[in-house]
Amino acid sequence: MISTMAAGKDLTVKQYQLLAELRFQIRRFLAYRDQAARDHGLEPQQYQALLSIKGSPPGVEVTIGRLAQRMLVRHHSAVEMIDRLATHGLVARIRHQKDRRKMLVRLTAKGERVLRELALFSREELKSSGPALATVLKKLLSAD
Repeated sequence: MISTMAAGKDLTVKQYQLLAELRFQIRRFLAYRDQAARDHGLEPQQYQALLSIKGSPPGVEVTIGRLAQRMLVRHHSAVEMIDRLATHGLVARIRHQKDRRKMLVRLTAKGERVLRELALFSREELKSSGPALATVLKKLLSAD
């Protein structure tokens, strides 16, 4: 749904160009990263799941519900993803010690290794594509 705040306003041709360039730069980075995941036998969303698990702040329990929320997917989709990752030995489910109804998700040693390789690739790719992305974002945010 389009915000009513944007009603009555328009963008300049330059702003449209910058938005298009921003989208291109983001998609370019994601395409490289997605291919790297596939090269490791993972679907891009599976890599995102591993990253969401590892990237959770200290003290935050990684449950299927939290994972679904962070990945913007439905709960049952997150369950299926965790099932596939567990089948590949990349994650493990651990029952919560205090609330036995809760199931926590952790990376296995294999999951840590695979994620590390992919994250290092992503960081290297950002060293290459990041400056263009930062430039277009800065221009877009300062364009009036």
